[in-house]
Amino acid sequence: MTLPQLTPMPDGPPPTPRRRRPWLVALLALLLVLLLAVAAALAYGYTLTRPPSPTTGTARPYTLEIKPGDTLALAAARLEKAGVVRSPAALRLIMRQRGTAGRLREGYYDLPPGLDAFQVADRLADTPRPRVRSVTIPEGKRLKDLPAILKSAQLGEAQSLAANLKTGAGRCPNRSLEGFLFPATYPFRPEATNTEIVAALQGRMTQEFTAERVKTARKLGLDTCGWVTLASMVQAEAANVGEMPTIAGIFLNRLKAGIALGADPTVAYGLGKDLNQLDRSAGDFTRDTPYNTYTRRGLPPGPINNPGEAALLSILNPRLTTASGQEALYFVHGLDGKIHVNADYAAHLRDVNRYR
Repeated sequence: MTLPQLTPMPDGPPPTPRRRRPWLVALLALLLVLLLAVAAALAYGYTLTRPPSPTTGTARPYTLEIKPGDTLALAAARLEKAGVVRSPAALRLIMRQRGTAGRLREGYYDLPPGLDAFQVADRLADTPRPRVRSVTIPEGKRLKDLPAILKSAQLGEAQSLAANLKTGAGRCPNRSLEGFLFPATYPFRPEATNTEIVAALQGRMTQEFTAERVKTARKLGLDTCGWVTLASMVQAEAANVGEMPTIAGIFLNRLKAGIALGADPTVAYGLGKDLNQLDRSAGDFTRDTPYNTYTRRGLPPGPINNPGEAALLSILNPRLTTASGQEALYFVHGLDGKIHVNADYAAHLRDVNRYR
């Protein structure tokens, strides 16, 4: 009989079962949640700082105007509305973190399309373009033309400006500012008042009245009013700057000789018309007004427009004689594009018939 074999018992006590560590599992889960949250936040932040999509953003350059008192929050909101940035809050946060939130200045910030929030923040930290609106007053414009010119530049208040111009302080007895607002290009802040605008134009004209020039005008028998008045007539009559000294010389010679100046632009001004509206058949040239230089001798009572520097200087440096050295008294603009000057009326009529 064979006895069954017995399995030998291991030495020592049985092994203890391995215990699970629940705190470690919880920590790993928390870390995973945090990582996911950080990744989501980064992704969301990236989304907020990216340039707006073509469907929601602007594909054209945008100019941000910062006015006095505007805040970064207001500027950021405008940029969002214009489709330049996705999130005003993200833009403000970037600028606060960079320490540039206080650099926003009055002016114009030019922003090309496709900038992300960081690039927009860089632009807003730079110096802006000056916040000005430029307006050009052409030579020869009348007071009545100025309100529309300034309105087109979004400057001044047209209705009250017209009233301001009528109650000026010019250098002629009628005190009108006609002739004393210098034609040039002026930069004005958008908030410029009518008084500031008029003062700038008037002040620039005053710069033309140097002591030497005023002295030269007096030698010609002209005070400041007469000088500017005659210059305005030259401005209206001349087809180009080259003709101005010639026409100035003719007018000065006629004044000296006591001959009526016979200038069509003064007639038009006195009737409240533009030059091309004059109608000889309607009696415009025989209708007497203080500005009709056919019915009255001497200078009209004041300028008929605002002359430029070339016209003003032509009076002080006139061309007094014809090509043959005679005293120049008559001129006509021919259809050949030239000005024809004569010393006697018969020759003038011949040129009128020949060239007109």
